Amino acid sequence: MSKQYKTVSLSDEQRIALEALCRRRKVDALVWKRARAFLLLDAGEDAGTVCRILDIGPTVLTEWRFAFAGAGLSFFGLKDYSQRQGHLSVVQEQVVRAHFTAQPARNADEVCAYVLAECDQNYSTSGAAKLMRRLGFAYKKPQLLPAQADEAKQAAFIAKYEALMNGLAADEMVVFSDAVHPEHQSRPAHGWFPKGQKTALKATSGRKRLNIQGALDLETFQFTFVEGEKINAQTTRQMLEKLERNNQTKTAIHVFVDNARYHHAKILQPWLDSPERRVKLHFLPAYAPHLNPIERLWGVMHKWVTHNRHYATFNQFTEAIFDFFRKTLPEKWPEFRDTATDNFRVISLKEYKVI
Repeated sequence: MSKQYKTVSLSDEQRIALEALCRRRKVDALVWKRARAFLLLDAGEDAGTVCRILDIGPTVLTEWRFAFAGAGLSFFGLKDYSQRQGHLSVVQEQVVRAHFTAQPARNADEVCAYVLAECDQNYSTSGAAKLMRRLGFAYKKPQLLPAQADEAKQAAFIAKYEALMNGLAADEMVVFSDAVHPEHQSRPAHGWFPKGQKTALKATSGRKRLNIQGALDLETFQFTFVEGEKINAQTTRQMLEKLERNNQTKTAIHVFVDNARYHHAKILQPWLDSPERRVKLHFLPAYAPHLNPIERLWGVMHKWVTHNRHYATFNQFTEAIFDFFRKTLPEKWPEFRDTATDNFRVISLKEYKVI
């Protein structure tokens, strides 16, 4: 036997693929024998020993060598992960992983472009997606966080809120208030549809929208709201007056609001300072919408009413929105209460990889 054929050197990818093949519960005996032969040679066994262990002739082993040299892993019925077949080496994969860890890719096309430029390999869009998943990446949206949220102010607000709730009397109530502006537009969203079926949603024309200012009681899910041509100090007063009318037995109504200008309007102050006033405003920290549970109610409303729904007229759209607040919310609020909660936490940018 010629001395030059006594050993075989496998790449890391080839070795891993052949070892996995040999561990399979069901594999063709000849394929297993071929894989074992090359693993033994790669481990340093000479050709004569391999032939004795596997009970094959030296000419057979020589033929296998030449076939493997030309076909690579496809000689075993496996996909060849060698560079000449358009795949990355272990080192190249490490480089790609490091690059996209530091500079996240927005889509598979960016991955394709980088791999082509840096590794001289052509990847399809689907191939790039598979590569990224194999390297430990997931295609997802980053979480949107307030850019200027003050951690100390968030913590102080949470402590103040918890103290209020712990000392809340039976004739007092707490609500969270905010405004929402649903626009008469069809909103495509993910859903389960028959495979192979082309699915579409009719678009709407125009830019009409509702302007709703509401207040949510997290204990009862009582929702108080008013609608106006625009949200301002006047609609704020109307909503607060409605809160007082609807809750005659309450001696104090604590209303948590954001720092919108109309909540601080001078024309609102005389009414708020009136001695008979039972409403008391509490202001959220700036840039902290996550501390207002009603924000999540708006998301529930959109999923329930506007996602994958087409309303031919603005009146139909308006009716659907009001029907949600007047009927669906009171009837199904146990389904929504786990979404809109006061389980607050301080958000810190230090906990995230900010891009």
